Amino acid sequence: MAAQDEVRRATSAEARPAAFPVSVKGVVVQRGKVLLLRNERDEWELPGGKISVGETPEGCLAREIEEEVGWRVQVGPILDAWLYHIREGRDVLIVTYGCFTNAETRPGLSDEHSASRLFAEPEIHNLNMPQGYKDSIAEWFRRTRRPSPADATRPHAAVAPAER
Repeated sequence: MAAQDEVRRATSAEARPAAFPVSVKGVVVQRGKVLLLRNERDEWELPGGKISVGETPEGCLAREIEEEVGWRVQVGPILDAWLYHIREGRDVLIVTYGCFTNAETRPGLSDEHSASRLFAEPEIHNLNMPQGYKDSIAEWFRRTRRPSPADATRPHAAVAPAER
């Protein structure tokens, strides 16, 4: 009987679909530099967090950024979604959004992180952070970059950065 119970438990565990917590993260740029926070794994990450019951992803992200660094943001478009394998048995679905801010102050620091800092785009490549964050940052810089005069002859130049 014990063997049958063990088989039933294993079979029912295999039949259940995987479930992952969802974390919404924001790419926030101030004066050409992106906001990053250092976490307990000594990695740089985007600000944000897990959605509470009854909260929209955008509402969660705006709240989290204000709590973590004291900045108010307007949440823009989704940039990417990817599964982050933190360690064995710990995976999180990350959804990144582009965000706009009018904040003029330096980013604050909550007790959730050990540092907050603004990084120029060329600095991102060498940082200790998941590739998914780097890809989202590059995408937001690409979408918000002002077209150069050379871009004026390209077909996409007529599209507003927020629409690209």
